Amino acid sequence: MSRDVDPILLEVFKNGFEAVADEMALILMRTAHSPIVRDAMDFSTALCDAAGQNLAQGLTTPMHLGSFHDAMRHLIGEYGADIADGDVFIGNDPYLASGQHLPDIYVIRPIFHAGTIHGWAATIAHHVDVGGLVPGSNSLSAVEIHQEGLRLPFVKLYRAGRPDPVVTRLIAANVRTPDQVLGDIEAQVAAAHAGARGLVAMIDRHGAQTIAAYGAALHDYAERLARAAIRAIPDGTYRFEDHIDGLGDNPQPVLFRLALTVAGEEVTADWTGTAPQVRGGINAPISFCKSNVYAALRSVMGADVPNCHGYTRPIHVVAPEASVLNCTYPAPCGARGITGYRIVDCVFGALAQAVPDKVAADGAGGSTLPSFSGRIDGRTFVFSECVMGVWGATSEHDGQEGVPHMASNQANVPIETIEADYPIRIERYGLVADSGGPGRNRGGLAVLREYRMLADDIFFGVRSDKVIHPPHGLQGGRAGTPASNLLERSGGLRILPAMPTTPFLLQTGEVYRHVMAGGGGFGSALERAPDRVREDVLDGRVSRSHARDAYGVVITADGTLDEEATIALRSRMAPLAATPRPAGRETRA
Repeated sequence: MSRDVDPILLEVFKNGFEAVADEMALILMRTAHSPIVRDAMDFSTALCDAAGQNLAQGLTTPMHLGSFHDAMRHLIGEYGADIADGDVFIGNDPYLASGQHLPDIYVIRPIFHAGTIHGWAATIAHHVDVGGLVPGSNSLSAVEIHQEGLRLPFVKLYRAGRPDPVVTRLIAANVRTPDQVLGDIEAQVAAAHAGARGLVAMIDRHGAQTIAAYGAALHDYAERLARAAIRAIPDGTYRFEDHIDGLGDNPQPVLFRLALTVAGEEVTADWTGTAPQVRGGINAPISFCKSNVYAALRSVMGADVPNCHGYTRPIHVVAPEASVLNCTYPAPCGARGITGYRIVDCVFGALAQAVPDKVAADGAGGSTLPSFSGRIDGRTFVFSECVMGVWGATSEHDGQEGVPHMASNQANVPIETIEADYPIRIERYGLVADSGGPGRNRGGLAVLREYRMLADDIFFGVRSDKVIHPPHGLQGGRAGTPASNLLERSGGLRILPAMPTTPFLLQTGEVYRHVMAGGGGFGSALERAPDRVREDVLDGRVSRSHARDAYGVVITADGTLDEEATIALRSRMAPLAATPRPAGRETRA
């Protein structure tokens, strides 16, 4: 560290930048109109320096962590000197604004002091609808981005402090729920204004040159810590493959192939061999690919590493053009979230070979995204949520339940909110016994969520995964149970694929039932302490038959551990323990 940088003052500024970004996040959440922003918290905020590099990100969505940088470079490069105090920019397009997908809208404000730009207050939020083929704008069947909704290059939403009504009218005319969308955009504007006030207050107190100098020092500090964390990973190339189940009724698996090379203080994620972009909305722009790689690697670094651009400098990402991880125009990417989750899962799978104690076994594969839409009292409603969540086990503990995927940090919408605002009743919401992958530490139990329609002609679509490829275990742990999607209709039950490309029209009384995948286990199931298995049986997490078959533990009808029978059964099972077996497909609520 330079002798000109006071380490105590650097810590003060680091926390000051983070406080500004967190205040932006709180304002956005508390003033948003839609459940997917207000309750599910599918948004992020960032305070950036004058060059558009993150100084801090609010404690929201990790998979957005590296996304601001490319968008800021695009905006600054496009507008150059045509930026005035009070301007607010809006954009979403992956090809025209380095966006993520069309529902994720950036709202960004330059921060002026004494006539000069000293930073940027940036927000991104997932909007409930931006038009396109399907309500919610997460079309799996789209074959080009023009079918996915309103495309916004970076344009000025505010000019020198005055809103542009033409832009607002254009947005309102192209979305199904203009009140919610425009309300969420104004929440983003309010957050950006707060970010500007926060940085200006710091400049007023400490001076612009000091703020700029310590911002640069923070990037350098984060880079040094990141390099030290990478240096602690053994050198080598760690390869891992995973899949997304695929699209439609006859899904073709989408291959992810990663070679993660650690060389001294730098790491390269090379995705050569990954599937080409597909004719469906799960393609990812390169900025989104990079952002998820950054998030995964950040999670194995120490908590003291600042979440600023500097920590990404020793991380390099290679993804072939026109692949599912670096799509080219006009590939659709409205449902690309599932691809981001799989990027993180692949990085964890590779890291498990190098630092197994720092990563968890595979989890539920990210959020499930059901969407419902219809008409109430002459108005269109659209309801989407991100159903979370299950983690795989680690070397230290069982897999966690009711938590988001590490890349998202989002939440399930409260049942009361859904039932108060929409013609939907949540019939069941809970955990599924016997679904966690057996292991010395058990995978998290699958989450069940069941929706009953209370009105006719409700559009329904869903994006999920892990129906065909269940979560894998680590170090001899077994896979969790696969996910499932069921429609209960007058004609009986219908099993749906992970990502149906044909939407459904549901009627009163019909039910959509989703069971997430169970998390993978860690270590051999025969090494799990029998008393822990007994506790799981008593808690209803594991059935007596599953305790016997998976763990070799015999529990009597009155809940007592039969130690003699357990020892005998485990001795018979031991020779087979080294042979991986698939998790059962049976699920019980």
